[in-house]
Amino acid sequence: MLPVDLLVHGGDVLTVDASGTVVTDGAVAVRAGEIVAVGPAARLRAEYAAAEEIDARGCLVLPGLVNTHTHLAMTLLRGSADDVTLQGFLERVIPREAALLSPEAVAVGTRAAIAESVRGGVTTALDMYWFHEAAAEVAREAGWRLLTGPTFMDVPEPPDGRPYAERLGRAGDWLARHTPAPGARPVLFAHSAYTLAPDQLAAVTALARAHGALLHLHAAENAAEVATVVERHGMRPVELLDSLGVLGPDTLLAHAVELTDAEIAALARTGTAVAHCPVSNLKLGCGIARVPELLDAGVTVGLGTDGAVSSNTLDVLGAVRLAALVHKAGGDPTAVGAEQAVRMATLESARALGLGDRLGSLEPGKRADLIVLDLSGPHLAPRHDPYATLAYAATAADVRDTVVDGRVLMRDRALLTLDEAGAVAALDAAVAPAAPAPLTT
Repeated sequence: MLPVDLLVHGGDVLTVDASGTVVTDGAVAVRAGEIVAVGPAARLRAEYAAAEEIDARGCLVLPGLVNTHTHLAMTLLRGSADDVTLQGFLERVIPREAALLSPEAVAVGTRAAIAESVRGGVTTALDMYWFHEAAAEVAREAGWRLLTGPTFMDVPEPPDGRPYAERLGRAGDWLARHTPAPGARPVLFAHSAYTLAPDQLAAVTALARAHGALLHLHAAENAAEVATVVERHGMRPVELLDSLGVLGPDTLLAHAVELTDAEIAALARTGTAVAHCPVSNLKLGCGIARVPELLDAGVTVGLGTDGAVSSNTLDVLGAVRLAALVHKAGGDPTAVGAEQAVRMATLESARALGLGDRLGSLEPGKRADLIVLDLSGPHLAPRHDPYATLAYAATAADVRDTVVDGRVLMRDRALLTLDEAGAVAALDAAVAPAAPAPLTT
């Protein structure tokens, strides 16, 4: 028998491969963080001797969920900017960030966010936020896959206190010395066309391309943003980005709600991907992204939650359900189907990050990121179609086990690499008002 580190066996394996293969009573064998075999449980149990096993009988085994747009440490501000427009949201959040954020605060917020994400079956996230080194260290300690890097947002009194020019130089130094872990890549974040000038956007893009980094930015989130950019630059956000050469196969736009037909064609022409954030878009009143049209044009569309201020949760499975439902509101129940929505949270999200060859499906040679979803709940019975079960019935609470790079981070709903209670307590303490000074006589 061949030795492996982990064998997950007995459940129905939803591979999310190109053929949509489902292996009933299947198994996944893992060695050195990589999937080495997927197939019938009886065969793999006969071929492989595992140091560790997960009995997945009565469960669904599927690729880990990929969050293509979030701001993890915004858990610090959850519930502080509800029921406002995007512009009202920014007016509340940006000053609070300037006052609250530090490397220590970001570490606290990120640790709680990772605990929440692991519980919900999220194995990878693209995190745009300040003090990225602190977030990356927390993720390393937890064994969780995080893509992060320097963020550019030219606003007064940024939390890190650095002017744009200094930040650009530091980002170049970081990229020069950064070695991505398996299943990851370097990333630069240019916040948006309304917080960066055109020459700044062009410079960040050039730096990202020089180092083979992914470039991620917000674009066309709502009509007011579009109007602002038109007023300043005479072009809509996506038009401006296209004119600057920012669009391309290594660029991922968050939201992309307010798009014209010509802009959708530009995204398709340049190979630019989109991170669809339906919960945040609805909650902020931004509208509904034209996802069916994007898909028809051949644009890669992944799913994101946005931060826990605008969406209040980091629940990617919840985003799957909303993505499968909200686009039917126009009268077409086939607009985004269950399988498409699940793929958007797994393989298509991995493709949006430029990591489709390494993540997003359960196939030999890919990194061993997978989750085991408990099917014993009455809300999941009977099960005629696994994609429909996931998209329309399952919840984050149904996730039983979470594995990243072959390491079990949650087993039987118990987190193994994070002190969950401590993370929550630290989050509460970080945002608690300072105690009043004692009275003196």
